[in-house]
Amino acid sequence: MKTDTAEGMTRAERLADAIAASVLSGEFRPGLRLDEKTLAERYAVSRTPVREALRQLASTGLIDIKPRRGATVVRATSAQIETLFGAMAEVEATCARLSAMSMTPLERRRLASFHESMLELVLQDDGDGFAAANLTFHTQIYLGAHNEIIADFAAGLRRRLAPFRRAQFRTEGRLPRSHDEHKKVIEAILAGDAAAAHTAMFHHMSLVEESFERLAESI
Repeated sequence: MKTDTAEGMTRAERLADAIAASVLSGEFRPGLRLDEKTLAERYAVSRTPVREALRQLASTGLIDIKPRRGATVVRATSAQIETLFGAMAEVEATCARLSAMSMTPLERRRLASFHESMLELVLQDDGDGFAAANLTFHTQIYLGAHNEIIADFAAGLRRRLAPFRRAQFRTEGRLPRSHDEHKKVIEAILAGDAAAAHTAMFHHMSLVEESFERLAESI
């Protein structure tokens, strides 16, 4: 049962990515009603993952869901997305700062080791694999902050921005740049330099948004 659930969520995430790409490319224009049945047929899936994907996208501001009216495309670019990225940068930077202060020696070693293992994904140019590992990397930093409220808030923001954070890895050269940005965050955390960790993570998140914007302009 657990495996089925995990696969269902993965399917919903892939659908959210595909629908978001169609919105950003202009294929799904503002005002278009996104019918669950039509989308299910288009992507050859059941309506359950379609419904979940639409819920994910509604939280980003790309689509609007209203009772009895269904989902409608709001617009190709959204001021709400920019606001979410700004909040995400602040919260992730705070997590990095707290991790530099609070991570145990074991947590620091695990973070550094995991970062090293991600290099293989960079060399293979495995965008999907790197995106999955990237989630684990950032989650380790949330947990390393040792502040459950902030960690939960960071995870919630990440879920809302998930389609756009994954999309950045389709930008040419983004994987090695992201890996290098992670290295700077880790160096600061390992050194216990809270201010440097905050700055490095905030800079990293600003480049995440920049990469997404560059991709959106190109599709």
